Amino acid sequence: MERNADRTIITVVGKDTVGIIAKVCTYLSEHQINVLDISQTIVQDFFNMMMIADMKDADKPFDQCAKDLEVLGEEIGVNIKCQREEIFKKMHRI
Repeated sequence: MERNADRTIITVVGKDTVGIIAKVCTYLSEHQINVLDISQTIVQDFFNMMMIADMKDADKPFDQCAKDLEVLGEEIGVNIKCQREEIFKKMHRI
């Protein structure tokens, strides 16, 4: 079972284009990051995806993966953000 410290929330938002999910998932796979859950919607022409990923076996530290994904987002025209699950939960607590 994954430790919560290894779980990361990844959000992807932007104009819908072909290949967004494939490119993000390819990066994750290449760096041994496992997707635990994924939800995506398209509202008119806007793409929104939220993933929960397990980084316990990642071959790069969290900060480097977050930066790499941000750069990937810029390359494909979307905004990609990563947050550790515990931080995400604290920020969104009611």
